[in-house]
Amino acid sequence: MQETLSAELAAIVGPDAVLDRREDLMLYEYDGSVDRALPQAVVFPASTAEVLALVRWANEHKLPIVARGAGTGLSGGAVAAKGGLVVGFSRLKKILEIDIPNQRAVVQPGVVNLDLSQAMQSSGYYYAPDPSSQKACTIGGNVAENSGGPHTLAYGVTTNHVLGLEVVLPEGEVIHTGGKVFDCPGYDLTGLLVGSEGTLGIVTQIIVRLTRRPEAVKTLLAIFESVDDASETVAEITARAITPAALELMDQLALQAVETATRAGYPMDAAAVLLVELEGLIEGVEAQAEQIREVCRKCRARDVRVAQSERERQLLWAGRKNAFGAMGRLAPSYYVQDGVIPRTRIGETLRFIREVSDRTGLKIANVFHAGDGNLHPVILFDARDKEQYRQVIQAGAEILKFCVSIGGSLTGEHGIGMEKNELMPLLFTEDDLTVMGRIKAVFNPDGRLNPAKVFPTTKGCGEIRIPPQAGAIAGAM
Repeated sequence: MQETLSAELAAIVGPDAVLDRREDLMLYEYDGSVDRALPQAVVFPASTAEVLALVRWANEHKLPIVARGAGTGLSGGAVAAKGGLVVGFSRLKKILEIDIPNQRAVVQPGVVNLDLSQAMQSSGYYYAPDPSSQKACTIGGNVAENSGGPHTLAYGVTTNHVLGLEVVLPEGEVIHTGGKVFDCPGYDLTGLLVGSEGTLGIVTQIIVRLTRRPEAVKTLLAIFESVDDASETVAEITARAITPAALELMDQLALQAVETATRAGYPMDAAAVLLVELEGLIEGVEAQAEQIREVCRKCRARDVRVAQSERERQLLWAGRKNAFGAMGRLAPSYYVQDGVIPRTRIGETLRFIREVSDRTGLKIANVFHAGDGNLHPVILFDARDKEQYRQVIQAGAEILKFCVSIGGSLTGEHGIGMEKNELMPLLFTEDDLTVMGRIKAVFNPDGRLNPAKVFPTTKGCGEIRIPPQAGAIAGAM
């Protein structure tokens, strides 16, 4: 049976674009989350026509189909929860068009996020969304999860930069949504599809908006003896109507890991730091930098440093963007959460996270987008310890429940996937979920496209789902 399926797939994409041996499939049974599931085959189409043929083939064989980018996602979105076919986009990686005069680009889903900006480095333009994994993650995956990043505060998330899509629907049609203009008539299907986590269609082409590089950029590092003081500073900056391009917070445990790994110049003895980036016209950036210094001094910052060169600035950002990877110096595994809270509740929430840490004995580092209240508590553990693994999943759910209880959300950029789907009733009523389910059924009536994602699969309200033991790969991506 497997040989027959593999031969049929090879006839569609070529024999060198099909993986079916168990040892190969094991490389595609996980992403950056703690979930695992083995697909029956992994295929790598090289055109929209091949994606369409694969979808029709999966329909004929009644197999689930899951689209996969670089596998850097953190909620299980690219995991084949019900087996079936994984469609990888590593061969659909062309930048089809860069139109600088109209500030547009057209790309295939396998284009690596950072590669697009590098392709037009001399033009004075770039692609603004910048997930921490931007050196590896693909734009197709960013579209599926509506990814954010440190500069979300000023520039918004992926949906704010996507103008149109080419999409293969689960029943075998190809549609085009949006376009190169800002406002297309009809329903906003582009907005609906971005962030749908691969449950409504498979994106094969993306029209994105390009952004002019700012005239001036200034990066400041504010150092605090107290996490509460750093949290208060975030609220005070917002209260003064200052909108930095980025406003990131790291606590002491995160700082120690980051500085040991990158030697970027972070103080390991500080309780917390704020990494603040300002962009715009030279005069405006200088004025805002002085306002930021004033706010930090008022909130008892120990020191406020300004990056004195582009190299120093890049080092500081290298430390922040490699923070998750640096956690490997502190524990064999980590589990990163993605709750969102009102900015004014950061201090209160970090105190709650400390209580969870003290009560469970689990070390929790915090490194997150403070400006938009998108928390990333990083729970450190050894995935080989079954009881500790269970504790970690429960602690993560407890933190998310707290975020929702104070007016926040379950996710800011990582998506729901199969990690948080059972917690959706905490945020939405039964009627809310029913309407969303009806929309999904219009696009994906048989539920074979990325099944067991986003929506609850049990009847319980906010139940904690303990995934099967994920082994030491948890948090390693």
